[in-house]
Amino acid sequence: MYDSERRITKALPKLIKAATCKRVQRALQHHLVEAKGHMRQIEKVFAAFDEVPKRKKCPAIAGILEESDKIVSENKKSPVLNAAIILAARKIEYHEIASYGTLRTWAGMLDNVRAANLLQRILDEEKETGHVLNDLAVTKNREALEEVAAPNWA
Repeated sequence: MYDSERRITKALPKLIKAATCKRVQRALQHHLVEAKGHMRQIEKVFAAFDEVPKRKKCPAIAGILEESDKIVSENKKSPVLNAAIILAARKIEYHEIASYGTLRTWAGMLDNVRAANLLQRILDEEKETGHVLNDLAVTKNREALEEVAAPNWA
């Protein structure tokens, strides 16, 4: 997750820039700030295990971020752009939720309460961001559908 959060902090600014909706931009900006904080929290998790943070490439997030770039580039001029960006962000978010949930469980199984608590806080923030993105998805998907389905009278 240390590698994942680093990659996410580099990818989110591109999604923010591509978004044309202020609400989507704000949600992604909030996620970016959280991701930077999560990197610091992960360093504390390493410390709780008397380890030095190490990056190991996460192929899953690398693939999700590559797909995110493709989703944005394929929909740049489309009325579904913001909905597509939310799709990409939700894929990132659910990877994080699954990963942090598992790591929190492992830390608990290893009786490392400090690490488990740090990971739980990250997990809680990720879940909240997931809820925000879910709510935005409903709105933006509906708007995209209406725009695509509307007749072009021009």
